[in-house]
Amino acid sequence: MIERLQESLTQLPLLARFAFAMTVFLTVPALCKRIHLPAVVGLLAAGVIFGPHGLQVGPKHNEVAEYFAEVGKLLLMFFAGLEIDVQQFQRTRNRSLAFGLATFSLPLAAGFAVGMAFGYGWIGALLIGSLLASHTLLGYPIVQRLGLVRNETVTVTIGATIFTDIASLMVLAICIPIHMSGFSPAAFLLQLVQLAVYVPVVLFGLSAVVRLLMQRMKDSKEGQFLVMLLAVAVAGIGAEMINLEGIIGAFLAGLALNRAVHHSPAKAELEFLGNTLFIPVFFVTVGFLINPRVFVESTINNLGLVSSIVLGLIVAKLAAALIATRAFHYTKYEGLIMWSLSLPQVAATLAAALVAYEAKNSAGERLIDEPVLNTVIVLMVVTSVLGPVLTESFGGRMVATNVTVDGPASPAPHTQQDQP
Repeated sequence: MIERLQESLTQLPLLARFAFAMTVFLTVPALCKRIHLPAVVGLLAAGVIFGPHGLQVGPKHNEVAEYFAEVGKLLLMFFAGLEIDVQQFQRTRNRSLAFGLATFSLPLAAGFAVGMAFGYGWIGALLIGSLLASHTLLGYPIVQRLGLVRNETVTVTIGATIFTDIASLMVLAICIPIHMSGFSPAAFLLQLVQLAVYVPVVLFGLSAVVRLLMQRMKDSKEGQFLVMLLAVAVAGIGAEMINLEGIIGAFLAGLALNRAVHHSPAKAELEFLGNTLFIPVFFVTVGFLINPRVFVESTINNLGLVSSIVLGLIVAKLAAALIATRAFHYTKYEGLIMWSLSLPQVAATLAAALVAYEAKNSAGERLIDEPVLNTVIVLMVVTSVLGPVLTESFGGRMVATNVTVDGPASPAPHTQQDQP
């Protein structure tokens, strides 16, 4: 029966496939919201069910889907940089940097140790560590609802996001060229020099150019829209010219345009288009790569790797929060709320993992293999559920104990990169 259903679905005309895709994008995120799961998880599952390893409803010509997915991946990272609240980071800069360093370095070390223990080379192990080092603020709407947005620990955790995101992508930027062309002291030094030039050129040079263009096109929403897309493309091309991945350029472009487009109506239009179409296509096409049978077998056969990475992340993030709690004299529940907020690993982690999975050296070896990619997906599901649940629990206890809040109210950070 399933085979007959697959055969009939493969014969669907183009418009029927398009209508089916729009139905998925419409219903899956709404369903995930009702059961308190990130939309990313549902879109991945939809890609598995309806992809080439499932009911085979995917497009016959994969080039179209891959093009949309590539744009979606770039926009995902662009929004991640665009929505970081730099002003909020500056208010608690020193403590945010301290906690950011701890919540980056400890998971990095844990991931590196696990990678080495399971037979991966130092480049692969370092990349695994970098995938654990960042975090996504899925629990922020919860602390906002509980009235804890003024609490210093929440602000510090949000500020630490800037450090962890940038540092994780910089590790990715170094690991991929070394894997693809081999380690050479001269090449490594050249890569660092190129990074040292490229990053400020994008952050300051591109920012100045975009600000000028946005001013000249202040009466043209369409023009500002195209300027932002052009900035993403230029930053991505520049990254690829120095052997970096386009997502690094897109993220830096988001940081560069952070203030220049903050109040632009074109920004909302681009976010609408990206979150409605391109980014969902990216997550669904990632689901296309997952063979359910192979995924289950790989997870079971590599249960030690999966367990070690998941537990390593949870323990390392907890240790970082406890260090900050003791150093800055926070209460127990304030420290635990820092842990729960910094726990989820969602869309940006998956995007970086996919880039590493697709990176091959001259011998055809991937930077990370399928078991690691599958582990990242398991990690994403576990932490995206556990983080918000713990945030709800610890936040409620903070409110119950009449925790003191510090400083002016903080504006809610946007997390569109994880909510297509």
